[in-house]
Amino acid sequence: MKSTGGPLRARWVAAWVLLLGALGSALAMVRSPVRPRADFVFNNGGEVMSLDPHTAAGVPEARVARALFEPLMTKEPKNLQVVGGTASSYDGEEGGRLYRFHLRPEARWSNGDPLTAADFAWSFHRILDPETACENAYLLYCIVGAREFHSGLTEDGAPAERDWEQVGIEATDEHTLEIRLVRPNPQFIELMAFHAFVPVHRESILAMRKRYPSTWRREWMRPQNLVTNGPFKVAERRIGDRLRLVRNPFYWDADNVAFRTIDVLSVERFSTALNLYLTGDIDWLDGSIPPTLVKELQTREDFQPAPYLGTYFYRINTTQPPFDDPRVRTALSYAVDRATICDDILGAGQTPSVSFVPRGRLGGYHSPALVRFDSDLARERMTEAGYYGPDSKPFPPIEIHYNQSESHRDIAEFIAEGWRRTFGFTVRLRSQERKIHLDRQKNLDYNISRSSWIADTAQIGSFLDIWVTGGENNRTGWSNEQYDELVRMGSQELGTRRRNDYYQEAERILLQEAPVIPIYDYVSQNLVNPRLGGFHGNLLNEHFPKDWYWKDQRELNQDRQQLSPYRKKVKAPGPQNGLYSKTAQAARAARKTEQ
Repeated sequence: MKSTGGPLRARWVAAWVLLLGALGSALAMVRSPVRPRADFVFNNGGEVMSLDPHTAAGVPEARVARALFEPLMTKEPKNLQVVGGTASSYDGEEGGRLYRFHLRPEARWSNGDPLTAADFAWSFHRILDPETACENAYLLYCIVGAREFHSGLTEDGAPAERDWEQVGIEATDEHTLEIRLVRPNPQFIELMAFHAFVPVHRESILAMRKRYPSTWRREWMRPQNLVTNGPFKVAERRIGDRLRLVRNPFYWDADNVAFRTIDVLSVERFSTALNLYLTGDIDWLDGSIPPTLVKELQTREDFQPAPYLGTYFYRINTTQPPFDDPRVRTALSYAVDRATICDDILGAGQTPSVSFVPRGRLGGYHSPALVRFDSDLARERMTEAGYYGPDSKPFPPIEIHYNQSESHRDIAEFIAEGWRRTFGFTVRLRSQERKIHLDRQKNLDYNISRSSWIADTAQIGSFLDIWVTGGENNRTGWSNEQYDELVRMGSQELGTRRRNDYYQEAERILLQEAPVIPIYDYVSQNLVNPRLGGFHGNLLNEHFPKDWYWKDQRELNQDRQQLSPYRKKVKAPGPQNGLYSKTAQAARAARKTEQ
């Protein structure tokens, strides 16, 4: 099967040669005579689905949300340690069942309005309101009354009255927010640093709803109407091109925000984005890099691959025959040669999935290693289902959906060829724009659909919670009562060993039922200007724009001395506008010089 690597490599070599041919059009996109270059530019891999942090889901949306909004807590960029965000501190009572967050008195919205605890309480109400359709609302079920208010059901599945007065969230004064939990939860503080649980500006939303009853969401998210509380705000949005972010002067820590402007590009084709990076028009690029380029990039100081809590997989629509049969689903999974995908199609250190939770990356948790490549076992399972062998039933054509990307296409072609060779099935491929791709997933309008899951927090439940019955992120139609109960018990268990036992048994059911086909465990593949400070590789590949700055030559030289000897000293593009500072004093001095 590895013979397919040759044509793929040849194709990528050809693509690499053609990069220069596409260079002119790529440069034209970012070099506008009427718009100066932003202080920092990065590619987001596609158009963000929404600027509403409560309804947006996905890595591109999370990156923008971290620039525009700030939750109660945030994270230190190097090791993801939770630190104060809009809340300067917190304390707990009642054995971990009550948390009291103390908001910074200087916290302001981007329009200058004071930011209060009531704003957070109203925003949590909005997150949990079913009308909002927040895909992450279920993560707040640890709060008293949140499950009942959001789902209309008790923990045991009985009908419940939706009464906000019964939800354990209360603004006790202007700067104090109390949250009461159903039971102690050691992950709760980390959850309060999640990018989706940020406040939104109540007055502007209510004004838009009154003025534009049917289109208020679109109107509210226009740059001139969107009020934020993070280090940046939106100055301009050009669909299919970019977001221009500008520093929020009312942000409580604005003196320590070095960049005045950031451009967020929405280029989906990696080859185009790579052109822009290599010519210095992009400062940070993250994506799936072709293997022939990985070998070249590994010697550069600006290539920073790192372990990443993410899984690349295929969803299976279990509501459609014959995919409603777990024997069919497991047969398809056994017929995927993951090692060849990692070695010949990707080649940047990705590892074949043996489970859904990335194995060995979450402390002492060890997933059941049930995923493997075995063509004979695949045919055996398909024979049991009646779709392989001399007297088999006809199998309908399989359609694999994937969003536009060179690597997604290569993987889909390879898997399709494996299914044709193993079973003799007809397999078709369909490339789609990201929005269409996600909409069809949500509507269960697919057979097989390419997906990925990046952990919200560095916890096991972040990977397993999504597959509970009716979960917003399930998108497979799969349901298993025993699985639901094991995940619930795991989320409530304080003892590490027993919690791991619950989760291991739940994951075993998930892998045996196979509503998903895990393919590989991610590594982050950041190409980042070596001069960028405040940017660190971490397990969640989360990066925080408020911490970014351009290093001066002395700091850059010190960092270069710590590089491995085999790495080349690449001449990095110089920072725009001289913003080298990372301290408040230096930042202010730099801006005075600019003025």
